[in-house]
Amino acid sequence: MKIVVLDGYTLNPGDLSWERLEKIGECAIYDRSPKDEVISRIGDASIVFTNKTPLTAEIFAACPNIRYVGVLATGYNVVDTVAAKEHGITVTNIPTYGTASVAQFTFALLLEVCHHVGAHDKAVKQGRWQESGDFCFWDYPLIELAGKKMGIIGFGRIGQAVAKIAIAFGMDVLAYDHYADKSLENEHTTIVELDELLAQSDVVSLHCPLFPETEGIINAAALDKMKSSAILINTSRGPLIVEEDLAAALNAGKLHGAAVDVVSTEPVTEENPLFTAKNCLITPHIAWAPIEARQRLLDIAIDNVEAFLEGKPVNSVS
Repeated sequence: MKIVVLDGYTLNPGDLSWERLEKIGECAIYDRSPKDEVISRIGDASIVFTNKTPLTAEIFAACPNIRYVGVLATGYNVVDTVAAKEHGITVTNIPTYGTASVAQFTFALLLEVCHHVGAHDKAVKQGRWQESGDFCFWDYPLIELAGKKMGIIGFGRIGQAVAKIAIAFGMDVLAYDHYADKSLENEHTTIVELDELLAQSDVVSLHCPLFPETEGIINAAALDKMKSSAILINTSRGPLIVEEDLAAALNAGKLHGAAVDVVSTEPVTEENPLFTAKNCLITPHIAWAPIEARQRLLDIAIDNVEAFLEGKPVNSVS
């Protein structure tokens, strides 16, 4: 059995082991695969793994031996699942590996906006504390989270994990989800409509999948409903935000700040309006990437293919 991993580097840059996968069959593992080499690299393989390398109807037609596609991520929009189904190909994803990591990183971004730890560290090492003449100094307004409202758009596993951390910080949670579950309400958590969340929240954090109905959910109209003191966090998908609208709001002082781990085109380009927007932090899509989360991802990916080979596929999306 031939197995091809088209773009394994981001999952495993060398600190994990492919050994368990290699026991299943003959493996060809590529760090990255240029578009014009995908078909030749797949060849007559029956099992293909991809993270961000697109698998199209054209590729499935050219590689008729493919029986299984494992997406090394939660989002599977890189695979034409309709074409896969037409060719009898099972497609699976990894739905739950990064819950704790993404929730943790959400607060890493938020706390950086609140305290500017990196900038103050740099200032100290430049000698400015010594030169200040005082026992302390700060360059930015410092923000306390206790008593504030955390608005969470998308209240699945990650959204709920973020809510628990927010409550531990002394925040109250307002949650919006297309499939609202009132049973998740408690003393500190209220399910609300989107407009109410936007208007009342001091922090708005995005944790919803990218679907046609969520694309651009944060646009000029949504931003106009938010407090000028609010902070926007996105660790989900870049196209959830209309980046031109967010940049305009930040530059006009209509929002205190934003921090995004994802953008519409990755890697980010200097043409992205958020690249030069005021009070906007950008990190390189790393919320998912602690070694513990990546090991879970790899383990689940191999569990998925083993279940498929046993005739009992799990986490199927096609």
